[in-house]
Amino acid sequence: MCSRIDIAHLADHPETIPVLQEWFKREWVDYYGPGGPGDAALDLQAYSGRNRLPIGLIAFYDDQLCGIAALKAESIPTHAHLCPWAAAGLVFPQFRRRGFGARLIRELENVARELGYPTIYSGTRTSASLLERGGWEFIERVIYNGEEISIYQKAL
Repeated sequence: MCSRIDIAHLADHPETIPVLQEWFKREWVDYYGPGGPGDAALDLQAYSGRNRLPIGLIAFYDDQLCGIAALKAESIPTHAHLCPWAAAGLVFPQFRRRGFGARLIRELENVARELGYPTIYSGTRTSASLLERGGWEFIERVIYNGEEISIYQKAL
């Protein structure tokens, strides 16, 4: 686990958006890749808020960009009644399994708490164990965009 992880608002580092855009396109090809419905640049610009949702946080290790996560008002359309959502979590492959994802999630929890939210939610295909280690509670499984997603919550 890394001991020196710096977390910052994406709003304070707009120069990272082109790199993050490429990461999004590689990680979520079906959504952000050629012919996909997503627009990585537009989403990342949206995550550049500071005091209201959506808010993007980025992680650095020795001044090297290594991850991103966002706090969003909505994530899974069938669950629009739940808010806010920890989403868009991505740690660059060479930095995975070193604590960056856990640190980003903890910081998103802090942001949600500071904004007055009593609970935070997340939907995931791949990070259930990360959320569970962080004290998140499984709610249910749903099919979203043809894939099974586990929905979690955490009281703040």
